[in-house]
Parts: sequence; structure tokens; C-alpha cells
Amino acid sequence: MATPMSASRFLSALRDEGLTVVEVGDWSHHNRNTKGPWGPVHGVMIHHTVTQGIDGTVRICRDGYASLPGPLCHGVIAKDGTVHLVGYGRANHAGAGDADVLRAVIAEQGLPPDNEATTDGNRYFYGFECENLGDGKDPWPKVQLDAIAKAAAAVCRAHGWNQRSVIGHLEWQPGKVDPRGFTMASMRERVAELLR
Repeated sequence: MATPMSASRFLSALRDEGLTVVEVGDWSHHNRNTKGPWGPVHGVMIHHTVTQGIDGTVRICRDGYASLPGPLCHGVIAKDGTVHLVGYGRANHAGAGDADVLRAVIAEQGLPPDNEATTDGNRYFYGFECENLGDGKDPWPKVQLDAIAKAAAAVCRAHGWNQRSVIGHLEWQPGKVDPRGFTMASMRERVAELLR
């Protein structure tokens, strides 16, 4: 069980990992905490945005839309590897997912199949949305993949977690496909290398 980092510690952790970070508005107080608790935190969840163009992507992830208010994550990772912080606290990114997967993340073990959606993931996970169309064709530049790994490693390092605390949305919620275009196994290998 881990208490979420303070917003200032989160920012420092990302910068200490060598990331370029852009603070968007009053990101550190922008959250959905009125809709339920945030924490204890147990892991990091990676998503793709199904958008193109960082300005619009950041706006959507910060503000959300009519049926799903923002923030939709904590940070948006651009194609150029820049991390745009849009919220901190409870965010509408994970949705309901599999309790067995959560138990595996907590234990830092291999993940079981996600076959139910009964557990509130917005409470338990840090979330990074990564700019990509999610069609399996839109490329993932190396600098972006490196930034995703560094962002995940920064959170893991701060909490003393290993790479098994990093999952994709597709490993949490049945029917989700994100992130599409790289495997989470390969991303966890990148995170493990950074943590070494």
C-alpha cells in the first residue's frame, strides 16, 4: 500500500528521471477527488489517446468531454517525449477493471487475464496518456517510448516498485486495446533496465 506522492514530489521524480515536463495550468489541483478517493496507489497505467497533434490532445486530456470530465490522466506524453502534466489526484483514466489484476500488480507478479470489470482503477493507478492514433500504424518514435519508460520508472522508483507495477489499459479492462503498437512486456523490460 502506498500513499500518493505529493504533486511537487511527482514533478521532481519525473524531472529527476531526465524528462522534459510542461506544467499545464493549475494541474496540481485539477482532479476528480470529489467523485471518490485517490489512493492507496499501486501502479502506473499506460494508455494511447486516439488523437493526433499535441495541443488538442493535451486539451482533451485536461478538460475531458461531456460524458467523461477531465482530467483523463496525470500526464500526456507527446511524440517528442515531452510530458504535459494536466491533473493530479483522481483522474478518469482507468475505469473499472479486474480485481485479480490489481492483486497481481500489488504483489508484483505476472498478470492474469482481465476478465471482469469490478474494481475502481481510477483510485489505484497513476495514468499516462500517450499521443498516438492507436490504429497499429501510427508510429511510436523512440524518444516517445523512452519517455513512457522514464515516466513509469520515475513513479516506480519513488514508491520502491518494480516494473511489474506498470500495466497497459488493455491488461486492466476487458475490451480495451491500448496501448496499441508496442507490447507492455517490452515496455516493462525498458522500465526494468532504467530501474537497474
